[in-house]
Formats: sequence, C-alpha cells, structure tokens
Amino acid sequence: QVQLVESGGGLVQPGGSLRLSCTASGNIFRIYAMGWYHQAPARERELVATITSDGITNYADSVKGRFTISRDNAKNTVDLQMNSLKPEDTAAYYCNAVIRPRYESGAIGPGREYWGQGTQVTVSS
Repeated sequence: QVQLVESGGGLVQPGGSLRLSCTASGNIFRIYAMGWYHQAPARERELVATITSDGITNYADSVKGRFTISRDNAKNTVDLQMNSLKPEDTAAYYCNAVIRPRYESGAIGPGREYWGQGTQVTVSS
C-alpha cells in the first residue's frame, strides 16, 4: 500500500519562509513525477510546482522566483521551499506523485496518481 505523508505547514508572517516535505512509502516499484498543489477555501486545487524523476521542474507563474521544488530519489521525498510568502499563498498544500506500485504477489501495477492528506499553510500578520 502506497502513501504520501506531508509535513512542515504552519503559520508564518508575510515575507517569511516555510519548507514542506513529503515522503512516499509502501510497496513502490517506481516514482515518476512528483509535485505540490494547493487549494484555498472555495477554490479548485491548483498546481504549484512539479518535478520529474530527472529533475525537470515546472512552476505556477504565481510562485516563480519564490518557491523551489526539489526531490531525493533515494529517499522518495519531495520538498517545497517557500520564500517571500504572501497572504494569497494561504491554502492547504497537497503532495502528489505518479507511482507504479508493487503488489504483494510481486506483480507491478500501472502508474497512477497518489495524494497526501494535505498540510495547512497560513500567511498572516
């Protein structure tokens, strides 16, 4: 069973920084793209940043130059360093990964998306 667990959210003042971390665990055969999404109240979930297994990154325009996504393939982790935070960054942040699971039988399953449970980031003075 594959799961993603996030950590690192919290309350920060405008202009401050936070670092989010996400670890994938379980019966994993391979992890492809990993990323972070956020969802503010009454809004749809939106992409923040993604990173491929080769390290190619993609960012939402609203976070370019302020956020940095990174991953450690050996540890199955993806981090999001958030600097110069703004009140409009306030949202629940979700880790996402495309993973091929390894079943208990030893068979390899098809790739599918997995989501973490979310961690709240609040930017307020």
